[in-house]
Amino acid sequence: MEFKKDLGISEVTLEKKLTFKNFPMVPRVVFGAGCFDQLGDILLSKRKHSEAPFIFLVDDVFEGMELVSRIPLLFNDQIIFISADEEPKTGQVDILVKKIKEEYSDLPSGVVGIGGGTLLDLSKAVSIMLTNKGSATGYQGWDLVGKPSVYHVGIPTISGTGAEVSRTAVLLGPEKKLGINSDYTTFDQVLLDPDLTKGVPKDQWFYTGMDCFIHCVESLEGTFLNAFSQSYGEKAMDLCKEVYLEDLEDSESRDKLMMASWHGGMSIAYSQVGVAHAMSYGLGFLLGVRHGIGNCLVFQHLEEFYPEGVALFKKMQQKHHIELPTGICSGLTSDDFDKMIQVSLGMEPLWENALGSEWRNIITPEKLESIYRKI
Repeated sequence: MEFKKDLGISEVTLEKKLTFKNFPMVPRVVFGAGCFDQLGDILLSKRKHSEAPFIFLVDDVFEGMELVSRIPLLFNDQIIFISADEEPKTGQVDILVKKIKEEYSDLPSGVVGIGGGTLLDLSKAVSIMLTNKGSATGYQGWDLVGKPSVYHVGIPTISGTGAEVSRTAVLLGPEKKLGINSDYTTFDQVLLDPDLTKGVPKDQWFYTGMDCFIHCVESLEGTFLNAFSQSYGEKAMDLCKEVYLEDLEDSESRDKLMMASWHGGMSIAYSQVGVAHAMSYGLGFLLGVRHGIGNCLVFQHLEEFYPEGVALFKKMQQKHHIELPTGICSGLTSDDFDKMIQVSLGMEPLWENALGSEWRNIITPEKLESIYRKI
């Protein structure tokens, strides 16, 4: 106590300070059109030796394309092409880790993910499981990872998910869809090259961009809101409005959306997302609905919770002539709805952020089913 008195700190104050979250942030980031070509120089200093490769996990949409020829392969580096048509799975992570360990006697120098949220989340999860025992399923949750991951780099080729900046690797497991949320998940290095997002199909550009927009709505209107998350969320929201409501040049739109994605991801680092994301997890687990479109499918029906956000979403949707699919849940059984509801209600931090500590008195299984049936 004398030590605390000498510093002018009361015991109560010290205990309060120790309760604040101490989240990691990406320590190094490069931004700018064409910065992908700096990757070789960045990786060179991180190579342990010639027998410790870099593993590049790359969206297979780029197979045979010019981008692949620019990947700075050395020694026994390996490119593994992966389809992003489905959500990343814990079993997929386990298979990749087993393959890498069987092919190389030493741990890789690092893992580099090139693609959208699916590839970035897979890269984060693989880098963790290369140094931690067991299946990725055992690490779905909050702060369950015991050992640091191998060095890992994220290079987004589409903007909006915020996966490049988050401490989460969202995975579909046999029992749940849930992220590996840990201090070791965050990338060690990120390259933000807006040129890599050229040619993204318009509907995908909209869905992933709306993921960012919905991040902002849920963060800014959540009970966990604080000045840290608010500052990032407001900036990301402003950028989303510019991109989706104004008529920008393509290059300016790419730059701004990439920055919106970054700020949107940061806005939930010290707060949380909310209703749309919680319900989207149910859709993703049962039906394999991709995260971005899943958020859109749910969010359009959430006027009760986010009236201004939903109105703005529909305005953006109308401007860009986006037609969301219908009848997604029309053929589901009662057991199917129960499973989706179970997964959704399991996202307790999301519900608490959205509705407060008494959220169980507000949201019910019947309420969730009524919303799912509209999709």
